[in-house]
Amino acid sequence: MEFVLIAIAILVVALITGAALLVGRGRRTTRLDDDAAAGTTLTRPPSAPDPTSGATAADRYTGPPAPAGVVPDPLVELPPAEPETGLVFDTPPPSAGRLVRLRSRLARSQSSLGRGLLTVLGREKLTEDDWEEVEETLLSADIGVAATTQIVQRLRTQSLVLATASGTALRDLVVRELVAVLGPDLDRTLATDRRDGRPAVVLVVGVNGAGKTTTVGKIARALVGDGKSVVLGAADTFRAAAADQLETWGERVGVLTVRGREGGDPASVAFDAVRTGIEGEVDTVLIDTAGRLHTKSGLMDELGKVKRVVEKLGPVDEVLLVLDATTGQNGVVQARVFTEAVEVTGVVLTKLDGTAKGGIVVAVQRELGIPVKLIGLGEGPDDLAPFEPEAFAEAIVGG
Repeated sequence: MEFVLIAIAILVVALITGAALLVGRGRRTTRLDDDAAAGTTLTRPPSAPDPTSGATAADRYTGPPAPAGVVPDPLVELPPAEPETGLVFDTPPPSAGRLVRLRSRLARSQSSLGRGLLTVLGREKLTEDDWEEVEETLLSADIGVAATTQIVQRLRTQSLVLATASGTALRDLVVRELVAVLGPDLDRTLATDRRDGRPAVVLVVGVNGAGKTTTVGKIARALVGDGKSVVLGAADTFRAAAADQLETWGERVGVLTVRGREGGDPASVAFDAVRTGIEGEVDTVLIDTAGRLHTKSGLMDELGKVKRVVEKLGPVDEVLLVLDATTGQNGVVQARVFTEAVEVTGVVLTKLDGTAKGGIVVAVQRELGIPVKLIGLGEGPDDLAPFEPEAFAEAIVGG
């Protein structure tokens, strides 16, 4: 009888141990601290290189200590990641030329603007009613009053040319005028390269529902497609699914994800993500922050805290504001409030597919002087493209 009981006990222990191993293998997550209930985690793709291999993390890390009020998790040695048989990561295409490849999709969603302008301007003799129609077409596309006035004035001075222009010449003229108000001279480069022996730090901010987490995942894919190494920081600790969603994006392309407990301090997670990036000598650290209402001053102050805490380890190289293009002029109001909380360096316009109005690109840039650097043109993983004024204008005017 005793032997039977012992055998049963051994079997139960083996089953529990096996289940734990399977769960751990499925999540591919290693705790960075001793308190599994409260600690930050590092989610590592199964065949990705271990950034803490070799010298101990404590030996390798030479940055400043954690700032007051932020308790980072203890640095510990992680076991090397074991490749999973048959696992293949996605191979994203490079970011160069994406807008050209997505041009047909953009043209379908924005064709009403170009079609409306060409229809009116192609009339033999333009009356005051026609010019008012041009203004209405531009304003309905959310281009804004100032930019609309500039375009109409420039077109009026060329009214004699418009009367005799061929279809192709007229189209080229409209494209040139749109490019002129799209800010062709603005710097749209993304600061994602290592500098002075440290990774570039990109903070992604925005209101609830704008698509921040998805955008962070898509940016990570684009950077991997360009040959860069990336660490993701899931600093949105208030939305339960945000960290899981970001972790999934990272696992698809073999990128590390640093996450914290639900409801934890986002500044601490952001700090740990940057520290992990420094230890792993990666090119870029992307930090996803919690969505916040631009009308809530407390939440905006917290966003400023996240940035200040990260800057204890080094400067934040890029602050990208994600705006939903379908919100129209309300997006300009949101952008203005965010620029008061953090120094926004670039805008990502999402949801430009469908019925979105592309003129918001012009309005945001003219009102705030902040360049639109990326645009989202669909739900696909590679539907995020660098913004190119000429290609954008060509697409929305159509052929």
